[in-house]
Amino acid sequence: MLPPPIVFDLNDVKQKLSLQLRPLQRSFQFWVRAIDIYTGYKVFQLRVNFEKDVLKQEAMWERQHELAADKIFSMCSDLGGFFLKIAQIVGKPDLAPAAWVKRLVTLCDQAPATSFHTVKLVLENELGLGIDDVFDRFDVEPLGSASIAQVHRARLKGDKGDVVVKVQHPGVQDLMMTDIRNLQAFALYMQKTDIKFDLYSVTREMEKQIGYEFDFMREASAMERIRKFLYKINRRTPVSVPRVIRDMVTRRVLVMEYIDGVPIMNLGDEIAKRGINPHGKVAAAAKQKILQSLTLAYGQMILKSGFFHADPHPGNILICKGSEVALLDYGQVKDLPEQLRLGYANLVLAIADGDSVRASASFRELGIDTLSKCENEQQEMFKLAETMFDTKLPPGVKMLQPFSDESSIKKIAVQAFPEELFSILRTVHLLRGLSVGLGINYSCAEQWRPIAEEALSQAGRFKDKNLQHRGRLHGILKTLFWRD
Repeated sequence: MLPPPIVFDLNDVKQKLSLQLRPLQRSFQFWVRAIDIYTGYKVFQLRVNFEKDVLKQEAMWERQHELAADKIFSMCSDLGGFFLKIAQIVGKPDLAPAAWVKRLVTLCDQAPATSFHTVKLVLENELGLGIDDVFDRFDVEPLGSASIAQVHRARLKGDKGDVVVKVQHPGVQDLMMTDIRNLQAFALYMQKTDIKFDLYSVTREMEKQIGYEFDFMREASAMERIRKFLYKINRRTPVSVPRVIRDMVTRRVLVMEYIDGVPIMNLGDEIAKRGINPHGKVAAAAKQKILQSLTLAYGQMILKSGFFHADPHPGNILICKGSEVALLDYGQVKDLPEQLRLGYANLVLAIADGDSVRASASFRELGIDTLSKCENEQQEMFKLAETMFDTKLPPGVKMLQPFSDESSIKKIAVQAFPEELFSILRTVHLLRGLSVGLGINYSCAEQWRPIAEEALSQAGRFKDKNLQHRGRLHGILKTLFWRD
């Protein structure tokens, strides 16, 4: 008797082959585009040197930035996934040319949505129940779709309040890990040729943090931990944290309370819709309160707890009634070792006090290894500390220019940068981007000074005769802080 004929499902073979080739295709697309953008700038740098007129040089740079912005936007938009996060990091007024910011800011939370059919399958597989058995109502259209997951508004059976259901995009983890490895290779090249900063360690920390984002059970625990911490140490918590629906959490599905608010990116439109003068006192007070709330929450999380939300990009911030702030998405959190938490508290005090000697010592304590290439090393070191770890840029600095010969990063090469500090660096820079967007120039180091003093005092590392006076002053400021 002959064995049954082997039947090949051509569509199945094509699908498997496509999945295997997808990382290679993605890598090829990244390198073709990255090399095109990079060589475009290198060729332009040679060409612009032949133009002696400063105004004409600036106009040429602006055109080059616009050309590159279109290419970067296309790369991030077409590839999606991890590159949407890169757009969030790079597309900030203090970090990138204006042309880049104008193009990249529109990419926030614009990842392609997963079809409702696929979302339904993921939900039913993860929860072990039919979608109609769990929800009275489930909105087919997502509230938003980001690089790792998308969120839907829904209502659980028997409940009166709405919830948000976060569902992970299938197959996204492998693609994002491919993207990160490509970026690591590019970072190694860039730090050896153009930017004298330990970029590779930064990408290593990104790899670790994004790896965590695929476990929603970890995210739920982080959300609960931060929520309890902020409610415990404040008479009134500076930011709202969504409550987790605990029996509705799996590795790929997370259900939490729905918080009604306006994304901070749409704040200007909301102010205009309400007929409020965007340049008047009411709008200015609202913006001030929003920024103060975020700054206080982050100061407490980083310096008092060491466990903090490490992804405060505009898509994760809601503005609620009365200019209250809600902080969303706890996929990226950081738990600082005690030594780094206290070392950073020291650096905050050094920046707030304008103490360049203490700033240099804090760099060493934090494990930031630098190599000076200038005579006034201490002053440049302090300028670098301000540029990296404070929201208020040093005098005369409007935007970070790592390629410029006058940049502190060029004069003080950062040879080693602890991976754990990247989350603080990114958080400070995102806060700075928000402050620039809101039109408020302020120093987070000055705002965090009392919190840093308290953290060091509790560890027995802060001795100051005026501590009691400062403690009373902190209490007064905290009371004024919440004045309506």
